[in-house]
Amino acid sequence: MYFSVFGIIAYLLGSIPTAVWVGKTYYGVDVREHGSKNAGATNTFRVLGKKPGTVVLLIDVLKGALAVLMPYFFLHNRLTNNEVIEIQLIAAILAIVGHVFPLFAQFKGGKGVATSLGVIVGIHPPAAGICLLIFLAVFLLFQYVSLGAIVTAVAFPLLIVFFFKVDSYWLQAFSIVLGTVVVVTHKKNIKRLLKREESKMNLFKK
Repeated sequence: MYFSVFGIIAYLLGSIPTAVWVGKTYYGVDVREHGSKNAGATNTFRVLGKKPGTVVLLIDVLKGALAVLMPYFFLHNRLTNNEVIEIQLIAAILAIVGHVFPLFAQFKGGKGVATSLGVIVGIHPPAAGICLLIFLAVFLLFQYVSLGAIVTAVAFPLLIVFFFKVDSYWLQAFSIVLGTVVVVTHKKNIKRLLKREESKMNLFKK
């Protein structure tokens, strides 16, 4: 029962189409019709600017964090630690699925990077902190959001398995699956990066 309840809640949280709602409500723009046509924070920055982009980014991260923290807060005194982790991982997966295929936006969402970060924050904060630093380092050095996301996605399972040596096989498997999914959803970006056709983003440019 817990798996179903928290799984549904997580999917509904993930399905909140922040970029679409912010764009339509405050700017009369559907970001899915402009730029990369992706309903995520990066395209919001590109199409609408820094302020709405930042709002979308923070809310999308919060969606993922809430999805995985709720099982912990409600169940940590009722179930074993491993059982809670298993429910958290189900919630994490469904929150990301909700972001990519949102119920409230015709199942046309983003790539799930920001929500994935939120999920990692909720499940393993130290790994999330290092992942954020890796992303920022790559992004500031090369100015490619996609490259930062890809490198971070590859780094995450390596951190979980080898650096932190997490003994939960479920969490190890999740980290590998999550990293793989992020890379796969960026396959078009990878092709553009190899052809040097990917668009750069300078957040410091006025």
